[in-house]
Amino acid sequence: MQRLALFDLDNTLVNRSAAFRAWAQEFVITHRLDDAALTWLLETDARTSGTKGPFFHAVREAFRLEQAADELWQQYRQRMPELVACRSHDLEALRLLRAAGWRIGIVTNGMTDNQHGKIHRAGLHTLVDGWCISDEVGIRKPEPAIFDIIAQRCGTSLAQGGWMIGDDPILDIAGGRLAGLRTIWLQRESTLWPEDQPAPDNTVATVADAVEILLHASQPA
Repeated sequence: MQRLALFDLDNTLVNRSAAFRAWAQEFVITHRLDDAALTWLLETDARTSGTKGPFFHAVREAFRLEQAADELWQQYRQRMPELVACRSHDLEALRLLRAAGWRIGIVTNGMTDNQHGKIHRAGLHTLVDGWCISDEVGIRKPEPAIFDIIAQRCGTSLAQGGWMIGDDPILDIAGGRLAGLRTIWLQRESTLWPEDQPAPDNTVATVADAVEILLHASQPA
């Protein structure tokens, strides 16, 4: 199997949950809302999948804001990249992986400006061979085609296999498996693997842990 490692972005390489909480706290202060509004934002975000456009329409209606939903969404996309971070141990692990001859790619759902900003803000753009954002290519995980695109951007193809690492059982793990990749699930706090899904090849707590598995797997037998 070739040395190709594809990583999810949000809540895998960067802590999107912490960034969203920070954004929500700022939003509540800016719009003079209360603690109940913060809880509403966090809980509604957790229940929302796909693009955030509908979320901001709901936000505008819930809090009777004068700003247009699209303007609120645009402001969110500008601010979120400034709030994300990647663990220093994970960044160092990616450096070690690349030094060992691995090709590294990022495959993520989301808006191009928002995700592109996160990749650069976290310093990931200097550590990977390429990235693929769903809004940019019109294909979302878990569709196999998006994994094929990022493999090509990393200068290879899925024909020789590789690995997908991410936190979402469906988008990342089931999607990666469908694309012919081995999988590593990054288990977030207190989350359980869905009983109706085949188990990932490995389960870890951090990106650095996943890289350790990859480096071991690439050692000569």
